[in-house]
Amino acid sequence: MATTLEVESTLTDRYQTTVPETVRRALRLGKRDKIHYTIRPGGEVVLTRAQVPDEDDPLLAQFLTFLSSDIARHPERLQAIDASLVQRLRSLTDTCEVNLDASLAADDE
Repeated sequence: MATTLEVESTLTDRYQTTVPETVRRALRLGKRDKIHYTIRPGGEVVLTRAQVPDEDDPLLAQFLTFLSSDIARHPERLQAIDASLVQRLRSLTDTCEVNLDASLAADDE
């Protein structure tokens, strides 16, 4: 049978606390890691290490799900892209250089 460890920490005047070392070790937490809180109906709170999100855009999956369901519900809304529109878009963007690995400027973040 697994042993249950119990530890305490104190809230400061600003409602902050230090995560006890035994909890940090158990959850393999390091500096700047995030903690996930699960609050159960009886008032019990479970702390776990938050999952590290993929490097992908967090809203992309939601958008693609929305797009997929909208296409399934309304296939009549789909329209082919006219070849002249594609050519026009290419002419407008041919001279644009984009480095997807470059850092964003402070104003763009």
